[in-house]
Amino acid sequence: MGEKTKGQIEAEISEAIVQFEKEFMGRGPLETKTYIIDDLVLVRLKGVLTQAEYQLAKTEPDSRGRALIKEVRIALLEKGRPLLEAVIESITGRAVKSLHTDISTVTGERIILFTLDAPVKLE
Repeated sequence: MGEKTKGQIEAEISEAIVQFEKEFMGRGPLETKTYIIDDLVLVRLKGVLTQAEYQLAKTEPDSRGRALIKEVRIALLEKGRPLLEAVIESITGRAVKSLHTDISTVTGERIILFTLDAPVKLE
């Protein structure tokens, strides 16, 4: 079998990230979509916050609740970073140079951006 198509690689990455979120973070997102753009892998996860996190973001004064949620979520992702990078490298055949992430406490959406050492080979 030859190279995988862009759609196949994107779907594999989405599945792997959902699995990571379930196993490492405790629950999966409602929706996940992956986009490969040259040497970038952009993963968009919707519905990642728990009801408790939404409540904390709304009720805590001076944005402290939102900052706490972001801080905890980013710290958790950093702990799981070696696992995530290994999965991305396994699926794309490229080494991960960097990982960037942010989460919206308003929409419950998380973005994870992986920068690779070279563009992904596509069919």
